[in-house]
Amino acid sequence: MTRISRRSFLAGTTAAGAALLSGRYSFARESASKITSGTDLVTLGGTDIKTSVLGLGTGTRGGREQRDLGQDGFTKMVRYAYDRGVRYIDTADMYKTHTFVRDAVKGLPREEFFIQTKTRAKNAEAAKADIERFRKELDTDYLDTLLMHCMTTGSWPTDMRPVMDVLSEAKEKGRVKAVGVSCHGWDPLAASTDVDWCDVHLVRINPFGQKMDGEPKDVAAEIKKMHERGRGVIGMKIFGEGQCDTPEERMRSLQYVLGLGTVDCFTIGFGTTAQIDETLGMIKQVLAYAPGKRELVA
Repeated sequence: MTRISRRSFLAGTTAAGAALLSGRYSFARESASKITSGTDLVTLGGTDIKTSVLGLGTGTRGGREQRDLGQDGFTKMVRYAYDRGVRYIDTADMYKTHTFVRDAVKGLPREEFFIQTKTRAKNAEAAKADIERFRKELDTDYLDTLLMHCMTTGSWPTDMRPVMDVLSEAKEKGRVKAVGVSCHGWDPLAASTDVDWCDVHLVRINPFGQKMDGEPKDVAAEIKKMHERGRGVIGMKIFGEGQCDTPEERMRSLQYVLGLGTVDCFTIGFGTTAQIDETLGMIKQVLAYAPGKRELVA
């Protein structure tokens, strides 16, 4: 995301909201959910994991943008988001942000957070080592979700079976609550829909096709199938990793993703607290206009 001052955040949100309410954007109106904000808690698919609709991403440009904040700056942003009600933090081994997350949430109730991480392990031995290392780096007994990161071929369900078996065993032992994948490319994404092993899918989705695995309508169709099969669906690249550089584009993307009704929650890589404010404000405006379809946690 581009840097946003508090003044431009307020001005941009107001202008984009006016455009939304004036009917410039279409939105699925058949929804009956009670969600009213980005900090409402929802259940992730068929798991028992509770998460806020909005999550903090830590992988912008490979995690560099978040690491460049330094530990103090990163902690300040996480604590600010926590005070606002955000309870989801998305990280990965390749982002090199595990210890940043660990120190940022130190002293806060672990059970209040949904922490997702990802492994690039290509064999069983590496996967086993990653699980134990990740738990130590994050200083947690369990990982809420552990995804196989960045699948790039349609044959991954066969190729990655040894790693999948390790993750399944970790889930049985309570070291991991849910397992799944993130994909880079249409073939691996489409293949993932038919893999019953997946509890969770992390999918790149926005209305502009920016940094996505296919055309928005095709990706949305796959997401719908995943949702119908009881999988948890998490959106990413909602703002195209900073390519949505106007408030109107960001509002349009949030409206599109929330309007699908099949995305449980989504992660956005923030660099400032003003960006968090803007996004939460926009989500509230979108949902006030036409509430999202996902059910709140009872």
